[in-house]
Amino acid sequence: MPSHKMRTKSEGERSGTRLGSSLLNGRCDFRVWAPYANGVDLKIIGEGETAHPMTQRSGVFSASVEGAGDGTRYCFSLDGGRGMPDPVSRSQPEGVHGPSCVVDPMTFRWADAGWRGMELRDYIMYELHTGTFTREGTFEAIIPFIGYLRDELGVNAVELMPVGQFPGGRNWGYDGVSLYAPQNTYGGPRGLKTLVNELHRAGMAAVLDVVYNHVGPEGNYLGQFGPYFSSRYRTPWGPAFNYDGADSDFVRGFVVENALYWVSEYHFDALRLDAVHSIYDSSAKHILEELSERVGARAEEEGRRAFLIAESDLNDPRIVRGRGEHGYGMDAQWLDDFHHALHSRLTEEADGYYSDFGTLRHLEEAYNRGFVYKGQYSGFRRRSFGRPADGLECDKFVVFSQNHDQVGNRAMGDRLCAVLTPEALRLAAAATLLSPYIPMLFMGEEYAEGAPFQFFVSHSDPNLIEAVRRGRRNEFRKFNWRLDVPDPQDPKTFERSKIDIAQRLSAPHDSILRWYRDLVALRKKRPSLGVVARRDAASEMLPGDVLALRKKAGSQSSVVAMSFSPSKMKVELALPDGEWHLAICSNRKEYGGNGQEQGPISFAGKGDCALSLQPYGTVAYLREGPT
Repeated sequence: MPSHKMRTKSEGERSGTRLGSSLLNGRCDFRVWAPYANGVDLKIIGEGETAHPMTQRSGVFSASVEGAGDGTRYCFSLDGGRGMPDPVSRSQPEGVHGPSCVVDPMTFRWADAGWRGMELRDYIMYELHTGTFTREGTFEAIIPFIGYLRDELGVNAVELMPVGQFPGGRNWGYDGVSLYAPQNTYGGPRGLKTLVNELHRAGMAAVLDVVYNHVGPEGNYLGQFGPYFSSRYRTPWGPAFNYDGADSDFVRGFVVENALYWVSEYHFDALRLDAVHSIYDSSAKHILEELSERVGARAEEEGRRAFLIAESDLNDPRIVRGRGEHGYGMDAQWLDDFHHALHSRLTEEADGYYSDFGTLRHLEEAYNRGFVYKGQYSGFRRRSFGRPADGLECDKFVVFSQNHDQVGNRAMGDRLCAVLTPEALRLAAAATLLSPYIPMLFMGEEYAEGAPFQFFVSHSDPNLIEAVRRGRRNEFRKFNWRLDVPDPQDPKTFERSKIDIAQRLSAPHDSILRWYRDLVALRKKRPSLGVVARRDAASEMLPGDVLALRKKAGSQSSVVAMSFSPSKMKVELALPDGEWHLAICSNRKEYGGNGQEQGPISFAGKGDCALSLQPYGTVAYLREGPT
């Protein structure tokens, strides 16, 4: 949108934020919640530094400064102390310890007025880390690859790992401390808006990973302003947000308005909420429910779609049940049980949480029921765990064979291609992309990227750096990994994790990419190979470690036979009457196979179809017509 000389609303009112900096007709209003302070000074930083005493009402301090505008740098001094960044800073150009910067969102010219988003069930997601996706490591450096993602691979939604300002320039993003300020080394507010704008121009959805369970340890000034954190709860990464204690209304508003900010001011189509199992709230209305309610209302107000996707380690269907069904109303959640069942069966790893999985029956259950653990005893957790997901449709779950956690939280950050044969790697892709759920890929997996994805940070406190190193070593003890863990602080750890998409052009990466590309295209073209109603999806185990996944969508039916055996298997596949045609076969030469077909090209469906499946082979058959 272009700038206007006169405004009827400040950008704060427009985005839903009550605090921070707001431009209005030649002046800038500053507001900060600081109930701990007796007095607060606003400091404007230019060639010198000017102090403006702020007036207080109900714990909120405010000041208005004529002439302050886009690019003005400022900080807040509580009771004469050193200046600290604005908790609702829109930009931190000098990092987490530096002054905040006023941002005028009206100066950015959006070109996505006709974009209304797409249905969540149609998403084929691609998770990426901005800093390691390209050599430059910026938002705008991603833009030249949008054509590759859309046209060569076929995905239609890009999920960014967290971008809120974090210490230094190397971090996964979960150590962010300025939740409203896009990382300066990535390109800041303008770079992020430019990326979202170009994604929408290409007809692709933009998804942002947000962290509402904790903030990072370095540069975290929130606790000095007010009771942002709870003394009753603690997450594995630090103090939990205060969602249900004294003075929690402002804290809840801080988080809810952050979600609205990303949806309205940055035009994101969906937010992925990190580790909601570490969000503690005993209020009558849980913060997740409030987020669902407010984001849904904002999307309706703006005439477009906006979704919330939770990462949850609870196996609790309330996360995604509708608010009218006494649920929290998240639109979908990550399905870790699917990943664990698939990974443990293919790799035979049995340490840590993989000890609860390992059989093909677990994967069959994930296809049929969603949650594998739904109340039975979990040996890893040493307690009964979970609850049935009865009544939940398939579009309530996001599945993956790899993601940042499941790769990066391995001792060496090794990807599946480092531990599986190409045949098994193709099987993992098919199991995910032909599932009845919403699929997600992790950057580089589509061409078997050779670089690992390791854990990296760039803190400045020596004690914190050593604590992170020690924490990583301790984390891997439960997996019995006795490897030398890469130093998270070493810049080489970050550099090793950068991917090189040019690998896709050479063997054997090109054949893996063709397999992913054709699976994605098939899913988009054939409704029965995408998300379907729960009643229209069923998996069954066949003799010889073969899993058959059957789905229907309208008049179309499909069956996918997947062999989890390292040996050649012969199976009989029962198909209903009708003409069945082979849609895809993983053993074709263009995918890296030996070219031997694994079943007939077409089949009349009057009995059993004899399949000779190659090791870890996959075939999919389609039929048109009534069942």
